[in-house]
Amino acid sequence: MIIIIGLGNPGKQFDKTRHNVGFMAIDAFAKKNNFPDFKLQKKSNALISDGVIDNEKIILAKPQTFMNESGKSVKFLIQNSKFKIQNSIVVVHDDVDLPVGKIKIVTERGSAGHKGVESIIKSIGNNGLIRFRIGISPKNETEAKKIVLKKFSREEQKILNEVLQRTTDAFDLLVKEGLEETMNEYNR
Repeated sequence: MIIIIGLGNPGKQFDKTRHNVGFMAIDAFAKKNNFPDFKLQKKSNALISDGVIDNEKIILAKPQTFMNESGKSVKFLIQNSKFKIQNSIVVVHDDVDLPVGKIKIVTERGSAGHKGVESIIKSIGNNGLIRFRIGISPKNETEAKKIVLKKFSREEQKILNEVLQRTTDAFDLLVKEGLEETMNEYNR
């Protein structure tokens, strides 16, 4: 079993903002693989959809806590799924240190100041935690507070659509071929 967690903020006012690329990636993956509609799991306070790819059960989760509280939702999901964390938890999130269009896959790394990731690490630890970092930084701005709740420009949205497609392809490769193969293919 693999749990793929997309980070974002709940509510219409945050749709399509840079901080919600984790939600966008999860939605794209669910659509590509014909997963059922997301349903609210009240106990974990997350929208959940699940399916099977290559005989591997995949749970997609979008915590409905705000970004800084994501760890609470993730901890509940893991405790109630009864499986090993090692190489089974994938977190996909925005990254202000990467430009729009860049994807970077890392494992067992610190939060680099990302409050959602920090919350998850504090709640479940970092051992085996896989992260898909999606760049959101425009060319001329890198101060997180100024950009994370802004929407993408029309030009950036085209680039983002391509990166979301690459991210869903990378998720597929991760499920079918494993972490090492996926990192070799997508961390160029």
